[in-house]
Amino acid sequence: MTDREFMERAIELAGRGRGWTNPNPLVGAVIVKDGRIIGEGWHARWGELHAERNAIRSLRESAEGATLYVTLEPCCHYGRTPPCTEAILEQKIARVVIGSRDPNPKVSGKGAAILRQAGVTVEEDFMREACDRLNPVFFHFITTGTPYVVMKYAMTADGKIATRTGASKWITGEAARQKVQELRWSYMGILAGIGTVLADDPLLTVRKEGRRNPIRIICDSRLRLPLDSKLCRTADQVPVIAACASGAAAGDPEFTARKKALEERGVRVLEVPDSPEKVNLGELMKQLGRENIDSILLEGGGRLNESALRAGIVREIREFIAPKLFGGGGRSPVEGPGVETPDQAFPLELTEISRIEEDLLLSWKVIDGKEKKICLQES
Repeated sequence: MTDREFMERAIELAGRGRGWTNPNPLVGAVIVKDGRIIGEGWHARWGELHAERNAIRSLRESAEGATLYVTLEPCCHYGRTPPCTEAILEQKIARVVIGSRDPNPKVSGKGAAILRQAGVTVEEDFMREACDRLNPVFFHFITTGTPYVVMKYAMTADGKIATRTGASKWITGEAARQKVQELRWSYMGILAGIGTVLADDPLLTVRKEGRRNPIRIICDSRLRLPLDSKLCRTADQVPVIAACASGAAAGDPEFTARKKALEERGVRVLEVPDSPEKVNLGELMKQLGRENIDSILLEGGGRLNESALRAGIVREIREFIAPKLFGGGGRSPVEGPGVETPDQAFPLELTEISRIEEDLLLSWKVIDGKEKKICLQES
């Protein structure tokens, strides 16, 4: 096998931690001696051993003189686990091949430097592009302190997310809806607007056995979340955050009563600063980031989607397209006032097209997501 094949194996292993390691990165490691894999591992869960230590734990023989292939620069600081650089040196590994560089200030360049100073041969940036694709969430979160936001919606071939009556179940087929469950599992939070909740009464959980549910976050400026909604009825099982406008709370006894009632149901009410009447999405992201929520799947309606784009918080879009037409005055995935001229459009870069039975999934990267101070426009 070649260096590329060993790193490809490390990348494959890293993906096994998806949905469990947040806010830590996905990392895979392979230890090779005399052309043979003698140990391999991945970061399986947040707070548990890192990939390098799991690979070392799986060793079938001495790693002295071996090569370690790892998708991300080994850590060199004490956190919930000891530094991986220490374990590498203890095993007398002779060569370390690194894919991605770690932007975490506690690690950045230091892990590789420690290994080199100890006499280990270190090669960096090997298959870096492929390794970087594992961790856009981690790279964004560790450098900005705010969640990586991915917008998701399903629409018809003529761009409708609902009929003129508001009916939307179901636009896509069962296979595409199962893909959405996988997406929900991959992110720490799921964000929706109160308009969507009032219209559909969604549960917003992962309907797959043994999967972690995201924290359910509702943009609800005036706390209109119904106490008998599915969200409130399950708040004691899966966390719910009602993000409200700080200005709406000032001197309003009815608001205070609604807040108390929601909290008694187990809903956490989060008053977002710098939000006179509507939720300031940029401030909300900062608050969620401070709580170590590294990623959000945005499942909003057209108004929330438009506000999120204008706020510059959306990094990627997952667009499911069904082979059907609604026509007429159906709802759009991005509503609000829209742009006035084509040159004001939100530019996108197509990164992937895949077919899910009869439906299509288009993945887009949002270009220049510069954050702007904008507030949610609720329906």
